[in-house]
Amino acid sequence: MWYYFMPTKIYFGEKCVEQNKDVLKSLGKKALILTGKRSSKENGSLDDLLRVLSQIGTDYEIFDEVEENPTFSLIRSVLSEYKEASFDFIIGLGGGSPMDSAKAVAVLMKNRELKVEDLYDVSKYTEALPICAIPTTAGTGSEVTQYSVLTDDQGFKRGFSHPVVTFPKLAFLDPRYTLNMSQSLTRSTGLDALCHAVEGFLSRRATPISDLYAKKSIELIAENLPKVLQKPDELEARANMLLASCLAGMVISQTSTTVAHALGYPLTTFKNIRHGDATAAFLDAIVEQAVLEVPEKVGFVKSVLGEVSAFLKRVGLDVKVPINEEELELWIARVKNAPHLQWTRGSFTEDLIKYLYERVRIH
Repeated sequence: MWYYFMPTKIYFGEKCVEQNKDVLKSLGKKALILTGKRSSKENGSLDDLLRVLSQIGTDYEIFDEVEENPTFSLIRSVLSEYKEASFDFIIGLGGGSPMDSAKAVAVLMKNRELKVEDLYDVSKYTEALPICAIPTTAGTGSEVTQYSVLTDDQGFKRGFSHPVVTFPKLAFLDPRYTLNMSQSLTRSTGLDALCHAVEGFLSRRATPISDLYAKKSIELIAENLPKVLQKPDELEARANMLLASCLAGMVISQTSTTVAHALGYPLTTFKNIRHGDATAAFLDAIVEQAVLEVPEKVGFVKSVLGEVSAFLKRVGLDVKVPINEEELELWIARVKNAPHLQWTRGSFTEDLIKYLYERVRIH
């Protein structure tokens, strides 16, 4: 048995925000925009958005201090800053971090009595303010998922989701906004999308519909990620990567992610390795472990990418970090208990987990 639910209305293409301003107007009279300090100003997305909001008569406030890997304390800061304000909807503009932050803020502004920690108990809320997501990177797919990942007060990444209310109502995907991503960000976000597609395709929760999206996403990334790394101004390849990211997001909205994500989280949180790079460092193990259970699916992945490790090397992935013994033990213990394991094919024993960390460890 399987089911499919993905309620986000998607608009894709150049100037899609401007061309669909009436849809944005339908969300209300006042918006809170969550974004970062620089990128949305540099890539033109913030100017486009503010111009459209002015044209449709929607008031707005801008919180532009969303950092990479948003924390519990960041969400508390937003709520504190606007505790007297009232908003009709929340806009997440940028990469995964502003979009994930928007989901958290949308729930907590609708349910003012809740704390950030309560996001992880979905029995405590049934509503959120409407969310509009405008991605400016091609990687997380957060514009079409119910998931949000925050870093808790102990420094660990923790994902929360609600099966209905944390899905964005609207997503606007304009490939122009991805043109000025740096090469390292292009690679990391592209690999994040690849991980979503491959992990979802091999997940025990995969469905016939998610597999259609996953296969198309893998094919698009295999063809277009090398292209955009070599020719960053090629808009068609950028558009294909943005589409691949969106499709991969739709995949994990049905399947969630596998233990590759759990393995990668500490590298991001404690070693400042970008999320896509950190996750992709373990992607070949996901594929190799799945071969005994779904050999035909592994065959498809390899027919498109070749050997996964070779593809990752070709696009320039090289993750090496110092890990001390205390960190190693703590990380292994967390991965062993990660909920991702139940959807991951194969057997990720303590020895295998240790080997995978040793593989990226600088001795």
